[in-house]
Amino acid sequence: MSKEDRDLIASLQSLVHSLQQRVKELEAENTMLSSRLSSCRCHEIEEACDSAVVDSSNCFDEKRGESKTGGKRNTVKNLAVKNPGYNTRTLNHHCKRYVALKIMYFGQRFYAFASEAHMEPTIESEIFKAFEKTRLLVGDKKESQYSRCGRTDKGVSSVGQVIALFLRSNLKGTGVNNYGDIVLEDQYEGEIDYVRVLNRALPNDIRVLGWCPVPVGFSARFSCLSREYKYFFWRENLNLLAMESAGRKFVGEHDFRNFCKMDAVNVHNYRRNVTSFEIFPSDVRYDGNQLWAFKIKGTAFLWHQVRCMVSVLFLIGQGLESADMPDKLCMCTLQINAAVTSSKLQYFMKLC
Repeated sequence: MSKEDRDLIASLQSLVHSLQQRVKELEAENTMLSSRLSSCRCHEIEEACDSAVVDSSNCFDEKRGESKTGGKRNTVKNLAVKNPGYNTRTLNHHCKRYVALKIMYFGQRFYAFASEAHMEPTIESEIFKAFEKTRLLVGDKKESQYSRCGRTDKGVSSVGQVIALFLRSNLKGTGVNNYGDIVLEDQYEGEIDYVRVLNRALPNDIRVLGWCPVPVGFSARFSCLSREYKYFFWRENLNLLAMESAGRKFVGEHDFRNFCKMDAVNVHNYRRNVTSFEIFPSDVRYDGNQLWAFKIKGTAFLWHQVRCMVSVLFLIGQGLESADMPDKLCMCTLQINAAVTSSKLQYFMKLC
């Protein structure tokens, strides 16, 4: 048996061993989750919510304001309001609180995060279906003062997406504004377990990791201090030193119009600040190849900016472009070389 065959067998045995260990870990995790679910009170919460929703077709004639079971005038407003575009009723009579939710999702089967993609399914549409199913909404998307940190593209996953909106609260409101009774930020005891309730209604590839109360003026988009992307790839025969050298040229504030999908209607400023760039190996190996990653951090990014940046780095790693290409394409000087920046590269990206 040759040395290559022995190395291959050893590699396969190592891979099988790691998979067996992972199966044991998943079985233990499944046992733990099953134990938690057996004591879950989510169904009690949902049933309590269902009983609170009164069907106006049975007990109240909204047009005349009179009870159908008697001639006495009823001045109590209908508890449930049907909102266009939703499958269930939202509970406008409940106290509410403004919360931020941290969400993780695997994006392989989704067209994008935002529902504006006009394609189904999207992560956002699944989240709002869960809000409706659990009766947590207190109005439509606009009334709930909904905001999101960002919009990931088709196939992109996230471990730290943040959204913010008004949700129904079990606590008594202590303040009033245009949105009705608002629960104070520092109250937790007795509150709905938003994580448990929502994860029970969400598909398995979307999970709520945590929540916290936030001020009404908080915006998941504009209050965000930084955003971080990781792009994983196989080492193969890429020139990693050249890729790292080129990647560091992205750091700083530059005009990235040559590194994005143009959106001239909504975007007029293409200057963005990349605060750090790293390239590093992971512990994952397969068939003699090693998994590496880019980590790009910045205050904000343009549409497809990270994909375009990574595409250029791969061209450099393959020797098809020089390491100074980012300098040529970033319009970071007062005098722009029109011959260089008049047309950008055509980017061809494939997700790992």
